[in-house]
Amino acid sequence: MAKSSTLNVRVVEGRSLPAKDVSGSSDPYCLVKVDDEVVARTATVWRSLSPFWGEEYTVHLPLDFHHLAFYVLDEDTVGHDDIIGKISLSREAIAADPRGIDSWINLSHVDPDAEVQGEICLSVQMLEDGQGRCLLCHVLQARDLAPRDISGTSDPFARVFWGSQSLETSTIKKTRFPHWDEVLELREMPGAPSPLRVELWDWDMVGKNDFLGMVEFSPKTLQRKPPNGWFRLLPFPRAEEDSGGNLGALRLKVRLIEDRVLPSQYYQPLVELLMDSVLGPAEEDTASPLAVLEELTSGDCRQDLATKLVKLFLGRGLSGPFLDYLTRREVARTTDHNTLFRSNSLASKSMEQFMKLVGMPYLHEVLKPVISRVFEEKKYMELDPCKMDLGRTRRISFKGVPSEEQMRETSLGLLTGYLGPIVDTIVGSVGRCPLAMRLVFKQLRGRVEERFPQAEHEDVKYLAISGFLFLRFFAPAILTPKLFDLRDQHADPQTSRSLLLLAKAVQSIGNLGQQLGQGKELWMAPLHPFLLQSISRVRDFLDRLVDVDGDEAGAPTRALVPPSATVREGYLLKRKEEPASLATRFAFKKRYFWLSGETLSYSKGPEWQMRSSIPVSHIRAVERVDEGAFQLPHVMQVVTQDGAGPPHTTYLQCKNVNELNQWLSALRKASAPNPDKLASCHPGAFRSARWTCCLQAERSAAGCSRTHSAVTLGDWSDPLDPDAEAQMVYRQLLLGRDQLRMQFLEDSSMNTTPEADTGACPDVLARQRAAAARLLEVLEDLDRAHEEFQLQEQGKLAPGHLGP
Repeated sequence: MAKSSTLNVRVVEGRSLPAKDVSGSSDPYCLVKVDDEVVARTATVWRSLSPFWGEEYTVHLPLDFHHLAFYVLDEDTVGHDDIIGKISLSREAIAADPRGIDSWINLSHVDPDAEVQGEICLSVQMLEDGQGRCLLCHVLQARDLAPRDISGTSDPFARVFWGSQSLETSTIKKTRFPHWDEVLELREMPGAPSPLRVELWDWDMVGKNDFLGMVEFSPKTLQRKPPNGWFRLLPFPRAEEDSGGNLGALRLKVRLIEDRVLPSQYYQPLVELLMDSVLGPAEEDTASPLAVLEELTSGDCRQDLATKLVKLFLGRGLSGPFLDYLTRREVARTTDHNTLFRSNSLASKSMEQFMKLVGMPYLHEVLKPVISRVFEEKKYMELDPCKMDLGRTRRISFKGVPSEEQMRETSLGLLTGYLGPIVDTIVGSVGRCPLAMRLVFKQLRGRVEERFPQAEHEDVKYLAISGFLFLRFFAPAILTPKLFDLRDQHADPQTSRSLLLLAKAVQSIGNLGQQLGQGKELWMAPLHPFLLQSISRVRDFLDRLVDVDGDEAGAPTRALVPPSATVREGYLLKRKEEPASLATRFAFKKRYFWLSGETLSYSKGPEWQMRSSIPVSHIRAVERVDEGAFQLPHVMQVVTQDGAGPPHTTYLQCKNVNELNQWLSALRKASAPNPDKLASCHPGAFRSARWTCCLQAERSAAGCSRTHSAVTLGDWSDPLDPDAEAQMVYRQLLLGRDQLRMQFLEDSSMNTTPEADTGACPDVLARQRAAAARLLEVLEDLDRAHEEFQLQEQGKLAPGHLGP
């Protein structure tokens, strides 16, 4: 059984941020840290005090993390980025509500004395002699201390307090990983028992010393179990200073999921109930266990459930029957064709997640060339007279100020210049659209035609498909390309406006022009002729898209990533462990890397056939490297070992922190199953006959910092994990267990006629109650299995006692 701890984080938006630039604005971005390790960085939103990011992260964590922090910074092209403020959330605060945190939270000032990190290793003894009690505090070492000096290191020393006495260790220069190995002896003074406090400080020749953190132990702890081991450093206790909104606020969504995932056989009854639901006859749709599950799911959890269910059915090769089942239910309860799939139902959310899981390469192939052009060309386009900046053209031309009509004509030409290739590529992409998507759209069209066969509803079969493909896939990707991995950065305000106009146009095409000339945006009228010309081409495209033969059943559409498949690739700067005679400036060489489940390979360029490779099975650690090691940012290390041979380290430099996080996560994820992973490593480099981090002189010296395993991923880039997905469905059912009993079972004992209130016939109600009873029975079995595994972990149950 595997334990898992996962943070679902969404950095939605900010408001009322302070201006940090002379222009009266800021260029804000967020850093997300877990226990002082950066796990994600949002893109920068340029020239905005109310930025929208909308970025989501799934962070797989060790079980013992303490806090999550969000830092808002203003990006500067020259010098250091300015810190605007931060939000810190403890693990306890996040876990207090199973639904998580979803609110606006004010930013707080960043107090340098509170920005502590790292751990200290102590061994304390309490002795009695003829002179009374004596405390021996053995200060061994510390690790991962905050850098306080411009060099990226510190000059740490420890100060020990017991009662009225205090002693200090020596100062270790230029390191964040000091080794003291000093024993400080303190005598107990008359009076009440005193706590032991150990403070760490960075020594400064000029000015006051900088605080690095502290630990404190009560007299009771000293008496019963004197400290012995590693202890996390804490800031001085003080009340959190709320800025009162002066620094602005962030809207955050954070949810912690801590779970035990059971072996596969325990989930089989639940999975079989769900599979039987979609494979059963259509007349049982409203009374299946999956239908009951859908009724229990609120809007907040619907997207999570949709993601897990789509992955679960994808892994079984049944995504087609699953989506067809949801489509049948959605179509059957729709009376007005204008509202078909317009709500955020489980059917709509599942189709969205399916397209992201299966169709992201297709989306990139279709949209990326034009989106890149829009970003690179930065043309000014505007059709809305209320938003036109007529003086803008004068700033880039000497031909004078254009009229509003001239600006509209110029913008129209630019917009159609981008829209034309978008439409051409889409209507010509039938053969590139994944077969699984085409089959699902074919099923969707058939169900809609059955429900609305009248001639006046001819367009409904087209709108059902284009509503998903254009309105929920292509248009959102054009509007916010960063959220679909089409770009590394958010658009600046001018480019963002251009993308909005393009997205509106694509949305109108997807609506088959039904709303043209209506509403408040009549200024879009100059585009109408182009849009109307595109609609017939889109209808023809949709006809050809669903003209496909094939059967998805029998082969998973997207199984676990094949070991040989490339999961990440790109240019990195590579450096081996330092040879004795190689000059530093020649050490890093540009190479093109490919990562699969089997190898990390590289060559001089993507077209080169000759490649060197590192087996993924040899990877023992993947860690960040301190900037001071090479005086370079965004460097990581891959520590490998072949059997019992010596470890080798390869250093890789990325172009920015986003790319660094992506490679760290991909490499850690690929090497996660490896045995003999390192518990510690050196975050520096061995140069000039010593480690730059801890100053040890032996290359083979034990690592001075613990290794990390946090992995940050987007929802659709996670691999299929049927047991984890089934566990999430089980948790969702647990939240609705009481509602399940009241809604479907308790009524059966009453002498009323529920069918009179619900409109359902007695036969359907009987089947719903039977499905609810089966689900409750499965829940009870899973409850029992979890309890037994927990008892086994606590040593209260023999291992052989468990059974599926």
